[in-house]
Amino acid sequence: MNSFKQEENTIESKPETGKVSKSLANIFSGSFLSKDVVIKSLPFIFFLTFMGILYIANGYYAERTVRDLYKVGNELKELRSEYITLKSDLNYKSKQSQVAQATEILGIKESTIPPTKIVVDERDMEKINQFN
Repeated sequence: MNSFKQEENTIESKPETGKVSKSLANIFSGSFLSKDVVIKSLPFIFFLTFMGILYIANGYYAERTVRDLYKVGNELKELRSEYITLKSDLNYKSKQSQVAQATEILGIKESTIPPTKIVVDERDMEKINQFN
């Protein structure tokens, strides 16, 4: 009995290799393109091709976006460091001692006399208003 089953298995495997070789021969010869099944499935094949192109384009778009984000991030770091540097320079130059030193070159000196309050009487105010 075992010999019968073995023969049966070998017989079944031979037609499969024939189908595979026949299919490959049809593909290489191009005769499979003339069948109705292929013609009916052309819209689906075109759809799959279109989806593949969209997938590739989306990958390129994502890579370009990542590159742009990296570039903008680096630019932001540079601008932030420049901002901090300029802010510290401005704070240093805004100190009273630095302003006095810078204006001394122009001949302007820092006042050592404290400011005084000017008080105007009502009579003096009336005189001032007469001129206006």
